[in-house]
This record gives sequence, structure tokens and C-alpha cells, in this order.
Amino acid sequence: MKHFQHFKTDISNINLPEKFTFPFYYEPTDLAKIAVRELQEYLENQKDFQHDFGLQDSKNSTAIGKMFGVLVVQNKFDEIGYLTAFSGKLGDNSLPEKFVPPVFNMRTEGSFYVKGETELDKINREISALKKDETFISLNKSVKKRFQHIEEDLAFQRKKMKISKTERKNRKKTLANHLSEIDFQILCKKLAQESFNDQFFYKELKEYYENDLHEKLRKLTHFEEKIAFLKKERIQKSNYLQETLFQNYTFLNSKKEPKSLLDIFSNPPVKPPAGAGECAAPKLLQYAFLNDLRPICMAEFWWGISPNSEIRKHKNFYPACQSRCKPILSHMLKDMKMNENLLIENLSEHQEISIIYEDDELIVVNKPTEFLSVPGKEISDSVYTRMKEKYPEATGPLIVHRLDMSTSGILVLTKTKEANKILQEQFIKRTVKKRYVALLDGKLEEKSGKISLPIRLDLDDRPKQLVDFEFGKKAETFWEIIRIQNDKTRVYFYPITGRTHQLRVHAAHKNGLNAPIVGDDLYGKKEKRLYLHAEFIEFLHPKTMEKMSFSVTPEF
Repeated sequence: MKHFQHFKTDISNINLPEKFTFPFYYEPTDLAKIAVRELQEYLENQKDFQHDFGLQDSKNSTAIGKMFGVLVVQNKFDEIGYLTAFSGKLGDNSLPEKFVPPVFNMRTEGSFYVKGETELDKINREISALKKDETFISLNKSVKKRFQHIEEDLAFQRKKMKISKTERKNRKKTLANHLSEIDFQILCKKLAQESFNDQFFYKELKEYYENDLHEKLRKLTHFEEKIAFLKKERIQKSNYLQETLFQNYTFLNSKKEPKSLLDIFSNPPVKPPAGAGECAAPKLLQYAFLNDLRPICMAEFWWGISPNSEIRKHKNFYPACQSRCKPILSHMLKDMKMNENLLIENLSEHQEISIIYEDDELIVVNKPTEFLSVPGKEISDSVYTRMKEKYPEATGPLIVHRLDMSTSGILVLTKTKEANKILQEQFIKRTVKKRYVALLDGKLEEKSGKISLPIRLDLDDRPKQLVDFEFGKKAETFWEIIRIQNDKTRVYFYPITGRTHQLRVHAAHKNGLNAPIVGDDLYGKKEKRLYLHAEFIEFLHPKTMEKMSFSVTPEF
């Protein structure tokens, strides 16, 4: 079994975990960390493949990092080892022996996929040749130019006809009282004839132009129909190829029950996303189940430069993605004993909310870390539900703004509908002043600055956010250093906008501060808490319109 790798490190004193890793939120086990360390040592020195991870030259536009994974397994001889895999494909399209093979190797010689790609390439070449054909290009230019001339000339003739019609109308009106009845009838017939002549000339001119263009249009249409036919054929072949490919991606679980990609994504029926089945985790589990290896624990990490939109840090651990991997792994890990899903663990159950100000319109609280502002899908306990119970007589919406579950600090609520409306308007108009304190994992060179990176939801990996200059919403943050100590930087954040995860993304992104907030389990490394605190807020009281400000010192 050439892909089963024995540990180089002595692991005899390490106990095996009782349950398998919950792949969507986890802290790597000691065994997984050792396997990862050995794989990373290999990556630093390997000569088996060529891929530009951007570690030497981060400005290279073709450089891209990659997700790698390890799966610690036990073989039939009770030996403990591990498997390794990478997501997608390497830059040189190789399959080094170090890594397990893909679930389905679409590029084996003579496979239906290679044949299908060859056919699609042939169609693409034919379409390209037709579009580059000198006759087609010449006809296209000639017809467009002629169409423009014809449209301009016909527009000019229509304008002339309109002027002539107005002149005839004026002549008829002017001479109506100056001519005899017979002469007026003669004039009317003459004017009618002039109108007929104009319309006849315009009709003849259109027919002339149509005849003039007929042959060129016929030749041009012949090219366009041929291109349209090839494009339709390309779509049909591409859809068939993709459908067949999805059917060939068959995944096993611990009981070796197979399920195709199409079946996995059939409830509800959706088209499998691009790259489904090519991630490291499904590859690792597939190989283990095919070869009777018992999965013990796993971990995935990023190697190389971060993408432009997502936030990925070199050597950091990351959970399996939601859109591509979750449906697949739900089948593959069926009936396996796994660690609890900590994402739905209610950490707020024994926490109390301290009220720092209250009157007939307002409630200002200090929200603890890991405490929801509003109820979630899995956890109902929140600031909203607690305050709703405490103030059942409140007449309006309680929530004015929100803080992330992991962010601690000042949260303002209202008791009346009127107060809520007035305060919300202040947030919308950005007249509310807010200041956050954060501890960043890294040392900043500048003392202060402004970050402008538009943000949107990562639809493939909720609830993470992406930087997207095309579809993202405007997001701006001012920041300044408080102090630097032990390679950590304490900063003030002054958010101008209030996007979801704005401060976390602006801190971690390579084009932001490139220093994740300490304890950020989405964009950095997990710690005992997220070191982000809403320290200060200032606004106008919704009834008295007096300036009010509140400050709460962070517990870090």
C-alpha cells in the first residue's frame, strides 16, 4: 500500500482519539499535527512536482496557494500511519506518489473525459477559425458599415419627409381662403401626390438597400449559422461530459456504500459545484475506505500565498468547505463516531449580560464574547431573547445594531418603536461613533491608516466573507496602533461602514493589515476567545437628543 506512510516521529506515547474529527470545526489532535509537520517538511524540500505557491515571489500573478490534508489511519496490522492529499490539481498536473490518487482520475489515457475534451477542443478550434476567417471579418465590417450608412440615410429621408409634410400642411392652411374651390381641390390633389411620391421614394430606397445587402447578408448568415450550430453542439457535448463525469465520481463510506456525486446533490436537487470531489478530505477518506484503513483523525492546512478574495494564511489549519465538501462528507462519514459540533455548542448558557445604562427608551449592555446578538438557527439564547424576557412590556424592536457572536462589548437596544427608528437612522447616516479594540497576530509597520476593501458573503463557504471589487459592498475602516508587544499589535478600529465580519476581514486580508485578529477561528487561528471588543460608542439620545457616550474596557 504505497500511499500508507509510517510516522518518522515516535508516536508511541500518544493516545489515539476516541472519536473522529468533526471536519467543519476542529482543533487538530497531536497525531494530526505531527503528520502535518512531516508533510510540511516534505513540501519545503520536495522535487517531485512543480507548482508556484508564491512563497519565493508573492508578486507573480500565476502563483497560487493550495489546501493540503492528512488523514491518520490504522491498517489491518494495527499499525498507525497517515495519508496525504491536495485539493484540485498541481501546477504540472502530476500525481506524485506521496499523495493519494483522486476519487476519479478523469485524465487517464483514453478515458471518456480526455476524448470529450479532445472533441470540445476541436469544436473550439473550428469556432475560432470561423471567427478569424478573413471573408467573415470583411463581411462583418462591410455589413456593419453599410447598415450604419443605410440607417443614417433612411433617418435623413424620414426627416425630409416630416419637413415636407409640415410644409404641405402649412400651404394647404394658408391657401385655403385665397383659392377658388376648384383651384383648392387641384392643390389638394397635388399635395397628396407629393406625399405619395415621398412615401414611394422611401419605399423604393428601402428595397434598393435591402437588395444591395442581400448577397452580403446571405454569406454572413452562412458563417453565423455555422458558428451558432457549433456553439450549440459544444454546449450539448459539455453538458453530457459533465453529467457523465458526475456519475463517475462515486464516494464510499465506512460501510463501503457507494453514492454518486449526482445522488449526493439530489436532495434538494442542485447541480454539484465546480471542483466537488476534488478537495483533500474526500480523496483521503475514499482511499482509506477502498483499502480497509480505519480513519482516526484528520486536518487540512493552507500552503502558499493567499488568494485575492479569500483569506488563507500559510500553514494555518482550515475546516472542510461547506458547499462542495459538506454534502459529500455527510455521506462518507455516515454512522462514524465523531467529535461534537462545537459550532452549535451554547457557550452563553452560564454567562450573564451586564446592563451599563437603562432609561425608558434605551438599554445599553456589555455583551460577553461567544454570545449571540440575535437567535441563530441552532442556538436560541441571545441578547435579544434575554432582554425580551426581561422587558416583556417593550413596545418596539429591541435590536438596533449587532455584534458578531465572538465579539464582546457595547450593544445598544431600545424599548420603543420610536426610539428604535431614530437610533437606526443615526446608524444608517453613520453619525454614531464607534471604537473597537483588537489584538492582532503580527507587527504592523504603519502607525495608522484606512482600509477600503469591499466585502460580500462567500456563498460557497458560509458564514465567511470575501473581498470582491465587482460584487462586494463598500467597506471602510480607520485604524491606529495602541502598542506593539510580543509580536502582537493592539489597535483601535473605527469602522465607517458596518459590514458582517468587516473588522476581521480587513485585519486578516493580505491587502488589509495582513494580520488576523488573535483568536479569529475563521480568518486566523483559534484561541480561547476572539480578541475583539466594542469599547466605545457615542450617539444622540432618541428622545432628548442629548449626546451620550459609553465606554467599557476589554478583558484582554
